[in-house]
Amino acid sequence: MARIGLVAGSGQLPAVFAKRAKERGDTVIAFGLIGITDKGLEGCVDKMHWLEFGNLKKALLLAAIDRIRKIILLGKVKKDLFYKKPEALDAEAKKFLGKDNDKKDYSILSEATKVLKAVGIEVLDSTTYMEDLLPAKGVLTRRLPSGPESDDIEYARIVARELARFDVGQTVVVKDKNVISVEGAEGTDQTIKRSGELAKSGFTVVKVARPNQDMRFDVPLIGLDTLKILIAAGGKVLAIEEKRVFLMDKEEMVSLADEKDISIVVV
Repeated sequence: MARIGLVAGSGQLPAVFAKRAKERGDTVIAFGLIGITDKGLEGCVDKMHWLEFGNLKKALLLAAIDRIRKIILLGKVKKDLFYKKPEALDAEAKKFLGKDNDKKDYSILSEATKVLKAVGIEVLDSTTYMEDLLPAKGVLTRRLPSGPESDDIEYARIVARELARFDVGQTVVVKDKNVISVEGAEGTDQTIKRSGELAKSGFTVVKVARPNQDMRFDVPLIGLDTLKILIAAGGKVLAIEEKRVFLMDKEEMVSLADEKDISIVVV
């Protein structure tokens, strides 16, 4: 049994972890961001702290008071907040962000991990208790990708891996071996919506992890909402990298994809 601090962004992954950790007898103390973290998380944990974005000093103080020595980082926090709300960063946050020349996800999270380590807190692998959400290779749906779609998957995977290496984005949308759009700071869902406006229909979406993915943080995730957006935008294939991308709502996703004649592939 462990005492674990859960730093929670948006989405359902923090709640999934909290429930599984508590089933194993762990104590889960969550740190939620006001306006970002799902309020329902409060009912899944032993204790909840609500913080304003950028209030790092208070978070570290609360972690010390609660005797937290292990922390897991789960859920999405869009990095455009660092540009939209620079005034929200307290002195402690500005101090560690100022050490880097860039605001790449890995730069920010790596520096945060160093800050936590300096005060005796270990950052856990974000797949802890959730390895089953990282699917193995195979086609999950009834519909198989066509020959040209399989070619698009392979092409997009090569492009996505190269872009992910530079922290540009982990999602690439392709049609007829032509890159329609690439994920930027707006995230996967907005990238797919933009692709629908450009390609109209029949495109392939591929999401991968970075080649040097640190599984402690920012592991890619795909869920039911993303599939619904793909369907609305006119996409036909969704492919993710095996054992390195979280797949949420698997049964619901496969059922909906089969209904709408969509391929979901793990490559």
